[in-house]
Amino acid sequence: MNKRKKINNNQTSFFFEDYLETNKKKFSQKKNNSQDRIYILFFLFFSLIFIFSIRIIHVSLSNIEIFSNNKSSKLFSSQRRDIIDRNGELLSRNIRSYHAAVNPNLIKNKENFIIKIRLKFPNLSIREIEENIKKGKYFYLKKRINQSEKEKLWNLGEKGIIFEPFQSRIYTHGNLFSHLIGQVDYDNYGVSGIEKYYDAKLKDQEVINTPLPLTLDTNIQHLISKELNKSLDTFSATGGAALLMNVNNGEILSLVSLPDYDINLRTDIRDKKYLNKITKGVYELGSIFKTFTIAIALDNDLVTPKTILKNIPRSINCSKFNISDNKEFPKNLSVEEILIRSSNVGTLLVARKVGEKKFKTFIKNTNLLDSPEIQLEEVGKPIKFNWNKCKLETISFGHGITTTPLQATAVYASLVNGGKIIKPTLVKINNKKNHGRLISEKTSQTVNRILRKVVTHQEGTASLADVDGYYVGGKTGTSQNYKYKNQNLNTFISVFPIQKPKYALLVMLENPKVAENLIYNYRGVKIKGTRNEAGWNSVYVAGKIIKRIGPILAIKNNDFDLQYVAGKTN
Repeated sequence: MNKRKKINNNQTSFFFEDYLETNKKKFSQKKNNSQDRIYILFFLFFSLIFIFSIRIIHVSLSNIEIFSNNKSSKLFSSQRRDIIDRNGELLSRNIRSYHAAVNPNLIKNKENFIIKIRLKFPNLSIREIEENIKKGKYFYLKKRINQSEKEKLWNLGEKGIIFEPFQSRIYTHGNLFSHLIGQVDYDNYGVSGIEKYYDAKLKDQEVINTPLPLTLDTNIQHLISKELNKSLDTFSATGGAALLMNVNNGEILSLVSLPDYDINLRTDIRDKKYLNKITKGVYELGSIFKTFTIAIALDNDLVTPKTILKNIPRSINCSKFNISDNKEFPKNLSVEEILIRSSNVGTLLVARKVGEKKFKTFIKNTNLLDSPEIQLEEVGKPIKFNWNKCKLETISFGHGITTTPLQATAVYASLVNGGKIIKPTLVKINNKKNHGRLISEKTSQTVNRILRKVVTHQEGTASLADVDGYYVGGKTGTSQNYKYKNQNLNTFISVFPIQKPKYALLVMLENPKVAENLIYNYRGVKIKGTRNEAGWNSVYVAGKIIKRIGPILAIKNNDFDLQYVAGKTN
């Protein structure tokens, strides 16, 4: 019994263990099946995440590609070339712009649409928009919208708003070059300035990716414009202009005419105050012509700088004119003193030594009485005059003869650069062509020494332009409007560095007034100005400009002859 029981017990134990083992295997199998299902679910889940991630990355990269330069260049083919300055600074470029149009058939809730437009664009004519929507025809909501307006319209979420792409010309500096670069019309045709003069070349598809380089310097233009704008406030002037030219090749680094305007607005400017005063303005420029008279006399060996003119009268009657000086001078003056002190009567006497024939030849060689040659259509035509009685005497000191500031500056460039005639240019071209000679190199050097003394001499009229380190020379000119006696045109043409001239700077102010609150540093003495002459305003402004632009021009101040600095002559 015990044995059987033991066996039975063993058997029972055996069957029990077998049962547990069998169930354990079944449980383990179920557990493995559950884990497999979980793994499969996780795999599917992460596969979906992976697929969506790949898709998101693909879309993101696609969007980047759409707005990349390479893609944009393929999709956008410019109709006009870029315009750049001498340093590669962008001045003008075509970009993609948009018109905002409306398709009324795509608008579900027209009343809601009108409310949105009224809130976002209160300046638009809502009545006109309502009428157009009622007609059910496609119409323009607004043409030439900017990026901000496009985003506002886009955010309305209206399918009925259509954005029509077109090419628009932008000017990166707004007002700064308004009298030079010009504008294009809505069809991308040049209508003024460089845009018009070079219209065909700017649209030439063979060189469409090559910018048109100008001689202008944006940094210098900005500084000169800033100082000139200040001067209009300081002297309560109605207008002003400035021109900076390389005297050796005629390249124009800066041309400013005030008031100016924003060429991005494409406004039809008809007011004469906005004309280009440098190229289109025609003026009597006054005493700057005295330099021409003295140069002709020197070049023809009629006088030397030290030649003394004795017993110079206070005034001279010439036909119906009475010619006199604004202040009293010594009776005896040397030729260089006549220019330094700016004597009308003394210059007249020198002109009589020159004679009408030689003066006519000089005027013809300078083209002072012709329209200026420059890459603009906005040029003036000097008033025609006849060489009648007393004409020689009056034009000798700049009265009775008109020209443009551009032409006057070009003549000064030829007088100081060794005598070579130059042609002004706004575009980087090969300008090494020989245009002939105006005066001899010897005469040019003599003129330079006298112009330096106009600035440094105790009796000179341009001492306020004596900026340390730049050795400025030049000549002032003050002319009066004979119709309106209280209106002046004050001009100063400077050249620097005088020992080896490289730049000519013209500064002109229209109708300036005395700056009663301005304190001048006049030869080391602080004084208030009381006179409305070029020496007290245009010269002052030129000095300020030269001080600002001098470092940029990088003039080598160590390349000079001490005799020039001291103002000595042979």
